[in-house]
Amino acid sequence: MNPAINRFLRYLEVERDVSAHTLKAYREDLESLANYLSDDRGRPPSAASISPLDLRQYVSDLHRAGYARSSISRRLGSLRSFFRFAQREGIVNSNPAKPLRNPRKQRKLPHFMTSEEVERLLLAPNSSDRMGARDLAILETMYSTGVRVSELVGMNIGDVELEEAVARIRGKGKRERYAPLGSFAIGAIQHWLEMRDEGELDQQDPIFINRLGSRLSTRSVGRMLEKYLAAAGLDRRTTPHTLRHSFATH
Repeated sequence: MNPAINRFLRYLEVERDVSAHTLKAYREDLESLANYLSDDRGRPPSAASISPLDLRQYVSDLHRAGYARSSISRRLGSLRSFFRFAQREGIVNSNPAKPLRNPRKQRKLPHFMTSEEVERLLLAPNSSDRMGARDLAILETMYSTGVRVSELVGMNIGDVELEEAVARIRGKGKRERYAPLGSFAIGAIQHWLEMRDEGELDQQDPIFINRLGSRLSTRSVGRMLEKYLAAAGLDRRTTPHTLRHSFATH
């Protein structure tokens, strides 16, 4: 198998002009299979002698050895490329790697915040500061309603009915729904509106604005969240999307 591997690597280097890093990865992947089969058979294998069953056994042993699924998928990609080349060059009659399938991608568990972490986050803004009062109102509104960030920044003053303890949410396709507001959210919104200090506000004015008085953007909410996650010593992987689902579970 080694002469065929060297021929394949030469093809990649000269005709495909792949990088030295890529060549190294292909060599390691292919030599791994060659060494595995040599140990199993007691002699170096020829490329033509390798069967789909050999490759299935090799992949199975990689799984048992604890290799990551991404590493196994990469090795299978190297084997497929090698055997396609070998078949095209007449080194093998058929491609034994063709029937093999990549391992299914492992689903990552969603990241959620605990109740204690949520509490630490809500304590991070300084509500005696104008922007801190705004940020606390944003977090408390998200906590109460489970609103999407795009929906949150689209809310106007008239959408919040504090006496009724509800907020009107405009979703996708101009759909509207009402979400309940808890007492802490109501208090935080009232405090923020008092801190705005802009005189009389119109019902169509955005409820959450930036320092210049313009409607807040979704990116600004993301940056705000990153700041308070760092201040509270919380996981920086948390995004407004995962935060929304974390709030919804409590």
